Amino acid sequence: MKWDPSKYVQFGDYRDRPFFDLTGRVHADSPGQVVDLGCGPGNLTATLAERWPEADVVGLDSSAEMLARAEAVAEGTPSLRFGRMDIAEWMPSQETGVVVSNAALQWVPGHQEMMRSWLEALRPGSWFAMQVPGNFNAPSHVLMRELAASDRWAPQLAGVLRGGESVAEPGEYLHILLDAGYTADAWETTYQQVLPGRDAVLEWVRGTALRPVLAVLTPEEGSDFEANYAAALRDAYPPTAHGTVFPFRRIFAVGRKNG
Repeated sequence: MKWDPSKYVQFGDYRDRPFFDLTGRVHADSPGQVVDLGCGPGNLTATLAERWPEADVVGLDSSAEMLARAEAVAEGTPSLRFGRMDIAEWMPSQETGVVVSNAALQWVPGHQEMMRSWLEALRPGSWFAMQVPGNFNAPSHVLMRELAASDRWAPQLAGVLRGGESVAEPGEYLHILLDAGYTADAWETTYQQVLPGRDAVLEWVRGTALRPVLAVLTPEEGSDFEANYAAALRDAYPPTAHGTVFPFRRIFAVGRKNG
């Protein structure tokens, strides 16, 4: 699946805010290594290098398109580097003091077990912080799945989209951290995002949730799918005089390993 970094950062303020709400709860003093799992275009990873200038800050992502953008971000910052890797294959080193994963784990089936292995491997005093979207049962996603399951699209799109099983609830992430010996906090926030322009919610999901669909369909098929999907979104998210209000739930968990 290819990513479009320009489309991803189109709503930068809204996509960035959860990252800062997440990392604001990380109170590490001087970590040796900071790892951003699923770093995307790298602009947010760079803020970690600014916060901990003495640390080795590493951003990892599986998308060549995203990393091409990230490499430009790293220029002039020797402590910041990026690498291509499936985060399911990553494990922390003895130097890893902070792990951040922002809006990435929802793409990895079974990521709870991955978390458990990472948490066990991290040394005492290390921090782990994760955030995932919690809107898989919102109209934006339900309508997409219903359309994909229709007679017109099911032959091409069967099994392409995942539902609410993509992420856990805050309580499960909290207990994963607690069971691993961490002092932990978990919470959720629903951001009332006011999106500008026509078909604003469609523009939003083009950057993320719609990518698997567009990766499978031809450009012509993708346009047809989007036309039907956009009509349903207009009913679910009617525009107002101020723009289109798009509630977006996010799930957060942060912990520090005891010992």
